[in-house]
Amino acid sequence: MSKTVLVFIDWFDPGYKAGGPIRSAVNFAKHMQHDCDVYVFTGDRDLGASDPYEGVQVNEWLPYDERAKVFYCTPDLLNMSMVTRVIDELKPAVIYLNSMFSKFFTIYPLLVSRRNQWNTKVVLAPRGMLRSSALQFKSTKKKTYLRLFKILGFHRHIDFQATDATEYADIKKVFGSSAQGLLAPNWPGYVPPYARSLLKKPGELKIIFIGRLHPIKNLDFLLECLQQVQGNILLTVVGSEEDKAYVARCRDMAVSLPESVRVDFKGEIPNSNLPAIIAEHHIMGLPTQGENFGHAIFEALAGGKPVLISDQTPWRNLQGVKAGWDLPLKEPQQFVAALQMAIGFEQAEYDQWSLAAWQHVEHTINKEELKIIYQKLFN
Repeated sequence: MSKTVLVFIDWFDPGYKAGGPIRSAVNFAKHMQHDCDVYVFTGDRDLGASDPYEGVQVNEWLPYDERAKVFYCTPDLLNMSMVTRVIDELKPAVIYLNSMFSKFFTIYPLLVSRRNQWNTKVVLAPRGMLRSSALQFKSTKKKTYLRLFKILGFHRHIDFQATDATEYADIKKVFGSSAQGLLAPNWPGYVPPYARSLLKKPGELKIIFIGRLHPIKNLDFLLECLQQVQGNILLTVVGSEEDKAYVARCRDMAVSLPESVRVDFKGEIPNSNLPAIIAEHHIMGLPTQGENFGHAIFEALAGGKPVLISDQTPWRNLQGVKAGWDLPLKEPQQFVAALQMAIGFEQAEYDQWSLAAWQHVEHTINKEELKIIYQKLFN
């Protein structure tokens, strides 16, 4: 008899506006459904949406992919009583929480587990929300939340999932050295066969930025770098306009760029459409202040696109294998130099970097090893 894992997450497929956490949960369900019984309890609408997902049945367990099941709960039933009912009926071996700061999908399951005297293993994945770069936003509210979290003693009864060494250190920093944690990288998506490279002329570059339009993703930093390069450049910006004041600032910066630099704000695009738009660009640019995995980075590399990113992600030492550049944010001139280098690529050199980007994810993702790690996490 296989083990039942009950996943709690605010948003799930077909949602896409919450970005990485959705993809982490979807990839987990698809990869682990043959090793355990995966049940996903989630909301019935996407981040910020007033209407539910179109064509999705609600308030019942539905089959998902091959063997996993998902329950899309409507707002009127999303309460402590429903969370209690789901846990009591399924009697899972593991409760898997996918947010640090969620009332319905973290706090309520923890309160039920506390009432049940922690008779079920609870694993919490902070999903990068304990990074200092993330805690600086709405800091007072988050500090109060974390203080209450510790007062209630939740951290003493759960296992934390750290997706990289930085997140492991963040967990220990916030909850103390006694906090139980295991390093378990996020499940990546599918790596397709290598597609042919894109036409590349020296002096031209098409860049894609994928991420929420929020200071933590650092679009303004990229725009500042583009002020200093020479060449005909297209920057396509894909992502939700989460911070309106920040978006207005970025749009003003885009207008002030030289005429040779064009910026196209595409808004939100469903995950299923991303590979096609990634394929139309030469490189990805994402000078983020912090990612605990970076699904968009993975998807760009899987599409054969070198990535220009900060050194605040798990994707490191890229330039040595010609898969891209991971650079310190304190040295913007290194970003400018990398951009100028990419602008200057001739076809043969770009082909080499494109193939190397794809090979980097194809060769570094060991799925069987990941399964063993997750089995250990849930034991």
